[in-house]
Amino acid sequence: MFDFAEDRPRRKPSLTPMIDVVFLLLVFFMLASRFGTDMHIPLNVAGFDSGKGYSGPPRLIDIEAESLLLNGIALSPDTLVERLEDLTEKPTDTIILRPRAGTDLQRVIRVMETLSGAGYSTLVLIE
Repeated sequence: MFDFAEDRPRRKPSLTPMIDVVFLLLVFFMLASRFGTDMHIPLNVAGFDSGKGYSGPPRLIDIEAESLLLNGIALSPDTLVERLEDLTEKPTDTIILRPRAGTDLQRVIRVMETLSGAGYSTLVLIE
């Protein structure tokens, strides 16, 4: 009465689509996440007035690939903070940073971290 056909062998499920979905989710979350938010250096943009003018002696730091210049005078990174103390009245005085051609970004960040660690909070980065 009932004619049952032969049992077909069961197919094994393919894992390829699942691996593709997991890979796409991984890429999505990597691109959507924000890396490096634990370190933040406050920075003022040149040309935007923050309500106070520049006062006091010039404090221009030229950051070159191999040296630092404070108002055109070469100095070592160790003496930078000491020399700036003579030129500033308070830690909120404006300090202008100018990276020169060939200077890598990590060197600029190191100088900014040194100044921030010494208490200087108003850093302006110019071209």
